[in-house]
Formats: sequence, structure tokens, C-alpha cells
Amino acid sequence: MKKIYTVFAISIASVAFSQIQKVEPAFWWKGMKNPELQILVYGKDIAKSEIELSDGIKIKNIQKVENPNYVFLTVNTNEINVPKFTITSKKDTKNKSTYTYELKQRLANSANRESFSSKDVMYLIMPDRFSNGDEKNDSNPQLTEKANRSLPNGRHGGDLRGIINNLDYIQNMGATAVWLTPVNQDNEKVYSYHGYAQTDLYNIDSRYGTNEEYRELSRNLNKRNMKLVMDYVTNHWGVSHWMIQDLPEKDWIHQFSEGDKGFFRSNYKTTTQFDTNASEIDKKYALDGWFDTTMPDINQKNPLVLKYLIQNSIWWIEYAELGGFRVDTYPYNDKEAMAKWAKAITDEYPKFNIVGETWLNTAGYISAWQKDSKTGEAAHYNSNLPSVMDFMLYGDMPKAFKEKDGWDSGLTKLYNVFASDFLYPDINNVMVFFENHDTERWNEIFNADPKAYKMALTLISTVRGIPQIYYGSEVGMRGDKNKGGDADIRRDFPGGWKSDKQNAFKPSNQTAEQKEYYQFTQKLLNWRKGKEVIHTGKTKNYIPQDNVFVYFRYNDKESVMVVINNNEKDTTVDLKRFAESLNTTSKGKEVISGKEISLRNSLTIPAKTSFIIELQK
Repeated sequence: MKKIYTVFAISIASVAFSQIQKVEPAFWWKGMKNPELQILVYGKDIAKSEIELSDGIKIKNIQKVENPNYVFLTVNTNEINVPKFTITSKKDTKNKSTYTYELKQRLANSANRESFSSKDVMYLIMPDRFSNGDEKNDSNPQLTEKANRSLPNGRHGGDLRGIINNLDYIQNMGATAVWLTPVNQDNEKVYSYHGYAQTDLYNIDSRYGTNEEYRELSRNLNKRNMKLVMDYVTNHWGVSHWMIQDLPEKDWIHQFSEGDKGFFRSNYKTTTQFDTNASEIDKKYALDGWFDTTMPDINQKNPLVLKYLIQNSIWWIEYAELGGFRVDTYPYNDKEAMAKWAKAITDEYPKFNIVGETWLNTAGYISAWQKDSKTGEAAHYNSNLPSVMDFMLYGDMPKAFKEKDGWDSGLTKLYNVFASDFLYPDINNVMVFFENHDTERWNEIFNADPKAYKMALTLISTVRGIPQIYYGSEVGMRGDKNKGGDADIRRDFPGGWKSDKQNAFKPSNQTAEQKEYYQFTQKLLNWRKGKEVIHTGKTKNYIPQDNVFVYFRYNDKESVMVVINNNEKDTTVDLKRFAESLNTTSKGKEVISGKEISLRNSLTIPAKTSFIIELQK
């Protein structure tokens, strides 16, 4: 990183001695459970100056690092009795710089804020590709990449205002939580719209809007009893991040002598995290290797780095009134440090939910990352991470619906996924999905067959866990990742731009095909909202037979029977096999059609169709 460091050092050489250029976090709050606050003060040779706080406030610790442009101050906020105080950096009476620091009052009941749970359906949005609500912010002279909708991997102009403008659409569809891919500043030269190479962790990218608009979005969602979920990235930052350009310490990031500028690509084998027989070199390259040349790997083992990440996380929760985190590339981080990170957040916000992207193939691997996991305990580890993503279900769903039924094929794959539920300490707090912003579009895999979509949505909406759907699938959007890359699975939502010929945000303007997808989604998700039996009920699975999968969700109050027929023809099932779940029930109501269903002897299910039947006593 020496070359990068030198270039940046020249750019700040003209700044007056000890001038305060940046303070992070810019402000904080009184009344936190953990009163200790670490304040980063940045400026040319700031460590060579004298630092003072006004109003007799004591500095618990002043930590200087390798780079003299940084000082880290630690204070106890419980000992500060003024709403504002001054940080002064001075060489003498003539050479000094000041910063006014504010301690705000927290909102009432902030610590007990509600978070997303199995009661919710999460709607995943790529903001740049959803809706352009403010064309004035499409480009910014201070940011490198400009808007160009003709470039598949370029900036297209979608923003926070566009999402705010379409909250009625999202709510009416039945979603109750909104997960945005990262919207913090990503000032890389190209391909910056995805947001995972962040260059400023305290500011929203101005091409999306402002910090205030982000908070406005969250507050508008909260008024609707909905939640905003931030996509948080702990594993890597963008190479253009101001701190990467002027590293506080060499070990702020992981560097290798083998690669250019300290770069060495990860081997992506995160199974080494729990492999007791893994070689040290394989573990090192999995965890310390970079995702890409533009994404330096952050060293969470460094105490200053970890404290920075913890405080930044809490700052956003408090400032933006968030309803949860989704954490990117969770197993690529140092797991011991991340356990401290998760505990620090949930200690401050006991109800706050955090779901980690645990992209592994088996329940054994995935469940080890959930808090209080027995599989994690076997490796002498507790992640403190409340929720994980069920990538095993995601991986097996396309195969289950494409294959013929067999001993270990077809719908039996789904049964086998759920047979592993005992491995999870909190199975209701697992995210279930059949696609996201990194995967092939479901409607592409199944060639825009609405029946395949309906069966998949039925499944994730009625099994245990938190359903997540990806923007546009509810109107039949497609995208071929194999041929068109990431850009093709992240197409612009039709109607999100003034120049679009057709607006799918308005049901009255939807095509017949879009209506079929949307109306089914709307009916199912809105039904799910009030169904405690689905949110927290027990499950009774029946091994699939003849390409039909039947399971029940039940509690003391009610029972729901779900039947998925994956055959190419109508299929009749003998109901005697389900007697222990049906008991004496002889009829039920099918949720989507609203029709009464006889459950006396047999049940005929149309081809490629799912039934959700509320049993009637």
C-alpha cells in the first residue's frame, strides 16, 4: 500500500499543522448501555499536537498509531454533562483547530426497538435499479462514476427517493421489511452501483440521496409498521476509502507480500473456519485474502478496527432507526472478532436481529454460525449471530422442482433440507429464499413459468423462517446470469424511470403476465401477515410421494395444510396417510382461491400447483 499512501500524503501536505479534517463518529448519544465512546480525530500530523476537551471533560485514553495523521480518543459519556463540547487540537495559542462534538438525546424506547422476525416478509431491492425518484442526483461532480443507463454495469440512477415514492406498492404487495443492498458511498471508478466496495461508512452515496433521506425512508416504513434492513459489510471496504488511502496502521487491512499492493485473492473456502484439520495456509487465504483488487480485506482482529465497526453499526441503528442488519460475506470475517461485534450490538439492542450471509451448502455448516448452535459449540465457538440464511434450501429448490421424484431427488430434496432443522438453535429465525441479487433469477431458470414461481413462493411463505423475495420477481422479471452477468439479474424495474414505456408499479398498468405473478404474490403475502401459525407454529412433514409434498403448520389454535404437486398432470392423493394431522377434519378453505375443499377421503391437485388449506374444525 506504499504507493497509495504516498499519493494521498501529497494531497494533504499543504494542510495547516494539526488542523482537524475529520471526526468519526461525527456525533453520538447519551444514555447508551455502553458509555465508552472512541472518537477518531484525523488531520495532518494531528498526533504531534496537543488534544484537549472543553468543559473539564476527561480523556480516558489517547491512542496514537503508526500514522501520525490519526488520534483515537476514548471518553466516558456518562461523565459528560453538557450536550456539546469542543475538541481542540493545538500546537500553541496561534495554531489550533476545533471541532464541536454533540451528544444527542436518544428516542424513547430506542434500546427496545422491534426488529425483523418470522412475522415479516423481506423485500430485497438493488436501489440503483429500482426507481429514479430524483434525476438531479444521478451524477455528482465529486464522485467518479457518472450515470449512464446504457451501460449494463453502470449507474442507472435509481435512488432512495424512488423507493420512498413506491412504498405503497411494496406495502400493498405484502412485504413488511425492506432490505437494500449497500447505499453508503462507493466511489470506485466503475461498477460502483452494487455498493459493496464502500468508501465512506458514515455517509450515504449522494447518487442515492442523503443521510436524511435514508432516515426518512426508515421512518416512513416504521409508520407503516414496516422495517428498514441495512446491508452491512464488515469483511471489506473499497480501495478508494479515505482510510485505505491513508492507513492508520499497516495491519488495518490484510496484506500479502506475494501480490501487487498487498493483494492476494481469497480462496473462498470458508469451510476452513470449522475444519479442525484445516491447514493454516488455507485458513489464512480464505479469511485474509481479498475479494477483489478493489476490495481490501479488513482486519477485524485489530482492536481499533473492531471498535470502529461496532460504533459505526450502532451509529446507523440509532440514527436511521433501523429494523435490522443483513451482513455480507459473514464467514469471511474473523469469527472471534465478529462474535464480539454481534454481542456488542445485541447488548445495546436486545431485540435487534442480524442475519448473516452464510453461503455454505449444508445445514451443518450453516447452523454453526447461528447463536448458541450445538455444531458451533462442538468447535468451541458461539457466534452471537441471531439469524442465518438457508443456502441449503436455496441450492436444492431448483433441483427439487426440476428433477423427477426419487429416493434422493425431486421434492425429496426439500424434505431432506427440513429434516436437518434440529441442527438450528432457532429455526424460526432463519432466512428462506429462492433467489437474490447474486443468483440466477428463478423466472429465468423456469422460463417464465408462473406455476413454478407460485410453487416456490408458496414454499418459502409457509415453511419455518423469514421469507425473502427479490424485487421484480413478483411481476415476472427474468435475467440470465450465465450469459449477461450480474447486470442481467439486476435489471431496471419497469416503470422506475420516466422514460419507461410501461409502469409495473401500478397494478392497472401491468400486463396480463405481470398481473398473474403480482396478484398471487399479493394474496399470499397479505394472508401470511396475520398468521401466527406460520410465523411460529410447529411443522409436521410427510415424505414426498409420487412427486407431491405435503406438510402441516400448526399450533394450539389452528392448522394449515400445504400440498405441492410438482407433476405435469393432475394428481390425486389418499388423505388417510395424513390422519394424524387432519384428525377429524373433513373440510378446509384454500387460501388463494377461497374455495372450500373436501378432506374426507382423497384430494386432487391440479398439475404444477400448490394448495394452502386452512383446516376447519
